[in-house]
Amino acid sequence: MSAVKKVALITGANRGLGLETARQLGKQGITVLLGARDLAKSETAAAALKKEGIDARAVKLDVGNAADYAAVAAQIEKEFGRLDILVNNAGIFLDSRGPNETSKTSQEILHKTFDTNFFDVVALTQALLPLVKKSAAGRIVNLSSILGSLTLHATKGSYVYDAKTFAYNASKAALNSFTIHLAHELAGTKIKVNSAHPGWVKTDMGGEGAQMEIVDGVKTSVELATLPEDGPTGGYFHMGKSLPW
Repeated sequence: MSAVKKVALITGANRGLGLETARQLGKQGITVLLGARDLAKSETAAAALKKEGIDARAVKLDVGNAADYAAVAAQIEKEFGRLDILVNNAGIFLDSRGPNETSKTSQEILHKTFDTNFFDVVALTQALLPLVKKSAAGRIVNLSSILGSLTLHATKGSYVYDAKTFAYNASKAALNSFTIHLAHELAGTKIKVNSAHPGWVKTDMGGEGAQMEIVDGVKTSVELATLPEDGPTGGYFHMGKSLPW
């Protein structure tokens, strides 16, 4: 490991997948910045990680608030001079979990879902990219979902064929497109950009029936956040395996 500690920012990191991602990165000796809308909750989470010997810092970061982007960027620039890892973990699921009701999906649900799961991710990444470019090996991980796979949704009999939650699925497909486009722009640099499907994880969002434990659900994100120089970019992965777009 380099003598200079890496610095990672994880959004939505006060609980669930975000917190566990911070924990596993922190255990690798990486300084982890826990982004959360509620600073008090971020501080509580950071304090818990510190008790485990992890260099964790609380950061107020509401992904829907552009003013927070500037403040976080200024803080990172001042304290570290760069950002090595950005894990865009924060996301929401507002669709009904019942039968396919695409034609009834409200504009409000579509806008709220896309704001958090797509537009805010793009805006935050754009704001922090100058700092990632200062890293010797920048890594950007976008938390997607297998539900964002257009190929699988169009393939009758596939694992997700009947899981038609329109707003969420479409937002993750759009996020995957961002991954592809940004990775293409940054090809030839030391920055790698990838989409991660965590699995069907036992979180509030995962809901009833989820099969994976949180500790396993973050393995893909952690792997992509710490890829070696010859690792992939512009991909869509789960547990080391490529997923169809």
